[in-house]
Amino acid sequence: MFFDDRLATVLRQRAIGEASLRTQYRQLLDLLGKDRTHAIGADHSLLAAAWLRMDALAEAIPAADRARMIREPGWRFHSPDLASHLSDHEPEVASAALSRAELSSEDWTALIPRLPLRARGFLRLRRDLPIDVEALLARLGVHDRGLPAPAPVPAAASSNESIENAAAATPRLTADQPVSIRSSAAVPLRKTPSVPVRQRDRDESGRTEISALVERIAQFRRTRGESPLDLEQSPRLPLGEVPERSIRSITSFGFTADPTGRIAWAVSEIAAMVIGTRLFANNTGRDEDPDSASLARAFARRQPITGAAVTLFGAPGIAGDWIVDAEPRFSQEGHFAGYFGRFRRVPDPAAAALGAEAHEADRIRQLLHELRTPVTAVQGYAEVIQQQLFGPAPHEYRALAAAIAADAARILAGFEELDRLARLETRVTVIEPGEADLAALVRRTAAQFEPVLSPLGAGMSLAIPDDVTLLIMLDPEDAEALVWRLLASLGAACDTGERITITLDVVAGSEAGTGMNTDHARLTCSLPARMAAEDNIFAATTRTAESTITPGLFGTGFALRLARAEARAAGGVLRREGAVLTLTLPLLLQNPSLFSAAEA
Repeated sequence: MFFDDRLATVLRQRAIGEASLRTQYRQLLDLLGKDRTHAIGADHSLLAAAWLRMDALAEAIPAADRARMIREPGWRFHSPDLASHLSDHEPEVASAALSRAELSSEDWTALIPRLPLRARGFLRLRRDLPIDVEALLARLGVHDRGLPAPAPVPAAASSNESIENAAAATPRLTADQPVSIRSSAAVPLRKTPSVPVRQRDRDESGRTEISALVERIAQFRRTRGESPLDLEQSPRLPLGEVPERSIRSITSFGFTADPTGRIAWAVSEIAAMVIGTRLFANNTGRDEDPDSASLARAFARRQPITGAAVTLFGAPGIAGDWIVDAEPRFSQEGHFAGYFGRFRRVPDPAAAALGAEAHEADRIRQLLHELRTPVTAVQGYAEVIQQQLFGPAPHEYRALAAAIAADAARILAGFEELDRLARLETRVTVIEPGEADLAALVRRTAAQFEPVLSPLGAGMSLAIPDDVTLLIMLDPEDAEALVWRLLASLGAACDTGERITITLDVVAGSEAGTGMNTDHARLTCSLPARMAAEDNIFAATTRTAESTITPGLFGTGFALRLARAEARAAGGVLRREGAVLTLTLPLLLQNPSLFSAAEA
């Protein structure tokens, strides 16, 4: 799916009847509960409209019906944003939402401190939470609301008998008998025997043996080094139990403003930070900010606010530039009651540009994923037939299956090259630096092509001494793949009796054309006549005749284009200069053997 417009389609529908209201609310639950709503490339205005629509539908649908929809069998959601949003609703809705949320341990840890106190208690009804989440609930003081079981009451006869025994054992005092009063300090103190902590077994907790073992390890770590007597004599206050949490970056939040322009309500996690803040500054006596003036003008005219720029000051979680989208509210009598809307962060231009490139590369990867899935399935079935995993098969079928598996492997390799080119050209991925001997790679790769080209009287003439070592700043595997694509493209275009001249030297950074001041290694290759006749050797339409050497699934032009992208990502350049193809890569260090060999 290239364009996910399901949320926009749902918001465009007009919900009039009771059935349509419930249907739209259920659809919003499905879409907003899929995953994080602030993912890269998400339309924040559309998401803000979706949250507002859900709140409007919640006012029209009874809480019991909404809770029943959330508790439908088999329905779960994975969005912490939806869990946080629904936890502010009625108790039955919040309980249903927190019972249906399936979040990771990290999401639970970040969400629980932001939940209302009422909603935290609902989590104690769940028995499938991770151990660290249960420990967090215990540190926050959230315990089961059920009363403990009463102590067993002895039988009536036993009670009467014990009372009579106690009365008989009590001495009777007469009026003339002196009474001795002893101070409580004279009574010797006896050490109270420590009561060992009772650990639950698997039968009581209902968990598996592995879960019980993990819980026992966690309990051992909590109680290690602490005896019950130490805790009794010097108990620790639960003030420093909660670890310091990093400040969470808030990307958006809903709010309402009163008729004076002050925020009167906000979501619970940031309510204390923004309630009372004015939407626009009072600029009396000084130059007005254009954004604040336009916002104040729209507020005075009771007009909708769309994309207004606001700067908030205060806590680090909300400080910074924001964009406000809000609609005016009116009472049933027609009086102006303020605004309701949503704040969202101003996107960083650099991050937005990078996000656009990443989004484009992600679209290509999604396409490749859709293509890779059936090819992988075909390859798997072909290997099953070829290896006779499910039973014997005729030799003809096994031969056909082996050919199909080989073709599928070549197609998958081509998809990997497409994915790599998309990542490199959009700068989503980088090539890791390393250390590779360019001279040795060229000699070894040319030697691999020699048995294929020699029967045609063709070949590669290397003007590189055997004792030369030239280290470049590139990972060995990436460097080998780059040299292979370059020389394979040239070798595939060779005609009978044609030889390619390859030279290797060192040039200064100013001559390399890469913008770097360090020295570079320059690999120069003469173009075969067939390739030299092409106007653009990097075009996808550039293909060579049938040859034993195949630079890739998509031909010579694509292989050279991928090699050029790899060279650029490594800090070098691959370009055509007339009838010569030049590859320039940054050197790792100066190599004296190259200069001595060149002088000799």
